[in-house]
Amino acid sequence: MKKKVLAFLCAAVMAIGMTGCGGSQTTGGSGSSKSASGSAKSSSSDLNVMLETPVESLDPQQATDGTSFEVIADYTDGLYQMDADGKAVPALAEKTEVSDDGKTYTFTLKDAKWSNGDAVTANDFVFGWQRAVDPDVASEYSYMLSDIGQIKNAADIIAGKKDKKELGITAVDDKTIKVELNVPVSYFESLMYFPTFYPVNEKFYESVGDKFGTSPDTVLSNGAFVLDDYQPAATSFHLKKNDDYYDSSRVKLAGLNYQVIQDSQQALMNYQTGALDTTLVNGEQVDQVKDDPEFKAIGAGYLWYISPNMDKVKELANKNIRLAMTMALDREAITTDVLKDGSKPTYTAVPMDFATGPDGSDFSADQEKFKDVCRTDASAAADYWKKGLEELGESKLELSMVVDADDAPQKVAAVVQQQLQKALPGLTITLKVEPKKQRVQDMQDGNFQLGLTRWGPDYADPMTYLGMWVTDNSNNYGLWSNSDYDKIIAECTTGKLATDTQGRWDRLYDAEKIVMDDAVIFPLYTQCNAEMVSSKVTGIEYHPVALNRVYKDAVKSE
Repeated sequence: MKKKVLAFLCAAVMAIGMTGCGGSQTTGGSGSSKSASGSAKSSSSDLNVMLETPVESLDPQQATDGTSFEVIADYTDGLYQMDADGKAVPALAEKTEVSDDGKTYTFTLKDAKWSNGDAVTANDFVFGWQRAVDPDVASEYSYMLSDIGQIKNAADIIAGKKDKKELGITAVDDKTIKVELNVPVSYFESLMYFPTFYPVNEKFYESVGDKFGTSPDTVLSNGAFVLDDYQPAATSFHLKKNDDYYDSSRVKLAGLNYQVIQDSQQALMNYQTGALDTTLVNGEQVDQVKDDPEFKAIGAGYLWYISPNMDKVKELANKNIRLAMTMALDREAITTDVLKDGSKPTYTAVPMDFATGPDGSDFSADQEKFKDVCRTDASAAADYWKKGLEELGESKLELSMVVDADDAPQKVAAVVQQQLQKALPGLTITLKVEPKKQRVQDMQDGNFQLGLTRWGPDYADPMTYLGMWVTDNSNNYGLWSNSDYDKIIAECTTGKLATDTQGRWDRLYDAEKIVMDDAVIFPLYTQCNAEMVSSKVTGIEYHPVALNRVYKDAVKSE
């Protein structure tokens, strides 16, 4: 299948003028050190990067958020990586052979080292992948190996029916990995750059135990950079260039200085003083800087949406109430008046601009295909609302919505609150602001009523979104279940359509229609990042899929 994976420039912004932790000295697992002041040694050629949210986990099989994925990928390579255009190209894989039936992959590894001097071996991948499906690890992304990657026995291992050692990955020898699939998977190689599939050095992991991924002493690098200053929930941390990286000549930066700044105004001030080389801007800030040649609008690929808890909240189990709410949302006002960063109003369960079909067309180019159930229409919203209240025997409803403590989501949530309360008489929305990690945990636990959340594509296929709403998927926050939907997804993954490119594509449209007709989510917008990037910096790769930013080819001039 042809895939379109581009770091696209958002047309909306192009139209408005786009141009061009203290502590004593420690020695990490990487062998690097910090200065006596406690901050990592840095260089003027380090890249200073702003993050909106802290890292949640540096365990590749436990991480679930884009920030964590970016940092893990800074210092870890998998079998494949993305090139500048988003195409899957070899990283640690020296050679890849695929069987005639498309169900067996044999990877031969390059000569590469971990930062403790150990060679990267096939067993590192076997151990990492077995961790991903181990029920005791309970990886939220385990379905990437079962439902998405279709690796032999993955589903049964996750369900506790088979031992993890029966997973369809074998270390033939130190340099050779054999992977067995249930069915051919056209996008399998592109899954290999996703962090859940990254290797883990078993001996090292066992030596650090539960502390794995919590400090420079408890992580190993085989990638472009080495983590040399970090602690959980750190508001700043540092990575230095890995001189032992197999492709070190490619890496021009001395290191990466990350700063977590959740106040967008403070972030912009830091950028203007030179303390940051790149930062996000939003809202009114965009009006201030949109004509600056260092301003860029870059597609991030994330779909922001509201998830209603249909399992534990009887009011939201009512379809008419859900339809009323999605019809009452003015997405254009959110993107134009609040975000102002080029984000695009979205009326589909699969966002636009990341996946193309057999004929080369964008899966979600038609944003009016579900206008009967998802549009801005106050009159229709009022009718659905009246019907829903009558069915519930209520005249008013009080609901809460969890939202991240970050600047932009809070602004969006405030407008959503106003829009819903204005359009739906008797509705009161209370906003519950939480750190992102807590918000995600509450939604995973079902401890919410409405949740403002987002999902970024992990690979360039609609299934990266549609797979979330299969019964019992860990990211199916509303605990929605539909047997017809599950049947379609099964047909497209393990059934008769798995190898029928066009037939599969057509059935995925049918699956999306079920989600939209039942108002399983209320789509809001597809995120576009408005960023300031210093004119001294070139070569940062931006991708709407899996890893939003990659710094291997970045250069910072003096």
